Amino acid sequence: MATEEREAKRERGAVGGSVTGGPWEELSPELLAEICSRLAADETSRVVPFVCRAWRDVVMGRYCWASIDVEQWCRRVDRTDLIDAAVRKLVRRGRGSLQRLSAFKLGNSAFSVAALCRCLKVLKIPMSEVTDEAVERRAPLLTALTELDISYCLRITHRGIEALGRHCRSLVHLRRNVPPPEMEYGGPSKVDDGEALAVANTMPGLRHLELAYGRLGDDGLNAIVTNCRSLCVLDVRGCWAVKMDGDLQSRCDEIPGFRDPWVDDYDYIRSSSEEGDRSGDGGSGAIVDLDSSDSSDWD
Repeated sequence: MATEEREAKRERGAVGGSVTGGPWEELSPELLAEICSRLAADETSRVVPFVCRAWRDVVMGRYCWASIDVEQWCRRVDRTDLIDAAVRKLVRRGRGSLQRLSAFKLGNSAFSVAALCRCLKVLKIPMSEVTDEAVERRAPLLTALTELDISYCLRITHRGIEALGRHCRSLVHLRRNVPPPEMEYGGPSKVDDGEALAVANTMPGLRHLELAYGRLGDDGLNAIVTNCRSLCVLDVRGCWAVKMDGDLQSRCDEIPGFRDPWVDDYDYIRSSSEEGDRSGDGGSGAIVDLDSSDSSDWD
């Protein structure tokens, strides 16, 4: 009898033009969310709701938004105000379930909303406009964070990094690559070990650390090698102030994934952060309907 009812339901949908979703309605929200997670976040939000009612209900619920990857969409939009509005919306749909966020040119407001998700483990926000003040205010909430990418976030300094290190005790993977000095200032910069010392003094459990084109010198690198004894990858390509005096070279060579300052692979480093720019020329529309009914804060 149940089978006959389902067949009749599908036939009514075909004749009357009503989309009921057929067998999709029999799947649990968790399983539908797993299917949606295979799609880009902009497709999930703008296309999936029109498949059927069951899919729309899942997209409007919390199950789809434990992992949000909008980096390519953000690169196409390239406007922090629009990016912040969309990311805030998607994070709120998850009602605190967010575990992974990948975005680009994020601002303080979206970062602050994402940080309210106490189960956030992976945060990738290269070239964002987040400031030290926002990081210091929200870092105490990011205790579950294990992987962080703040490459090219030039408004975050040693202050923000130190705050993250004090509170993110589970952090094992940090990317903090920056532009080559001559590209940013028109000439080589002076040695600045502030960020390197902040990492060395507050993040002893790191296993993967990237500081390409940083301003650190021998003192900063020595502190990292001394304090971060679990490192499997240490990337200091383009850190030209490093001289490798004394036994520093031999100690660094003991790290399996050590990449020394004189391997100039800026084009390679940069390529991973520019893939979104070449991924397509469309899709710059809004990810979410900012006038929809779920605009209230869950926090």
